[in-house]
Amino acid sequence: MSEVLLTRRKGAVLVLSNNNPAARNALSPAFYAALTQALTQAEADPAVGAIVLTGEGGHFCSGGDLRQLATRRELPMEERRAKLEGLHDLVRAVRDCRKPVIAAVEGAAAGAGLSLALACDMLVAAKNAVFSVAYVKVGLTPDGGATAFLAEFVSRQVLTELCLTGERVSGERLHALGPVNRLAEPGEALAQALALATQVAAGPELAMARIKTLCRNAYANTLEEQLEQEAQFMVRSQETAESREGIGAFLEKRPPDFATLRQSQA
Repeated sequence: MSEVLLTRRKGAVLVLSNNNPAARNALSPAFYAALTQALTQAEADPAVGAIVLTGEGGHFCSGGDLRQLATRRELPMEERRAKLEGLHDLVRAVRDCRKPVIAAVEGAAAGAGLSLALACDMLVAAKNAVFSVAYVKVGLTPDGGATAFLAEFVSRQVLTELCLTGERVSGERLHALGPVNRLAEPGEALAQALALATQVAAGPELAMARIKTLCRNAYANTLEEQLEQEAQFMVRSQETAESREGIGAFLEKRPPDFATLRQSQA
């Protein structure tokens, strides 16, 4: 059996690729485990500055395997819930990863595949990529945080339309709605995601992890809560080796070298 997740390095960028092209990269418990482990290892590797998540064979991810879901109706509710938590744990792992994670989407990102793409910190999509909250088409309801992630960008009316119709949305429309950072020509999403990830990977690791936390919490916190967390992170950041390097480089009119700093602290 082939590996469910392919890994390769492009400089400081780790590329993780869903490797189930025969099923348009449908999800499986084996994939959940492999991706979670890869993210954990990447967090501990100072040579990794950013992560790109993509799919083999021209598709990002078609979502859950409906053949597996069809057999689960015979299981007790507790077992069905436990299997679903595998997906939700994966979404949490992507969302909470200390390193920046960028989705590179070609082809389809449907159902839980859409949730997985939206869980990433940034999203690069081909103009003709297809996104869908597809659950209603098969009599199911969204999971994987799809409604939570989309609600950060769109109105309740648009969210309801996407979920009740399950309609296919192009990369261009999702870009207009907000979740897509950059549009690419067909076949170029990975290249653009790698360029973005390479840029981000050169940044300060600890500061970027804190920035990720601030951005994630900004949608739920009150202004006072957000100001408090910003203050805590700012005063802590002022005493780090990263800020010494960054400020020193600015004053000396040279580019900061955060990558060497990460390696020296490993």
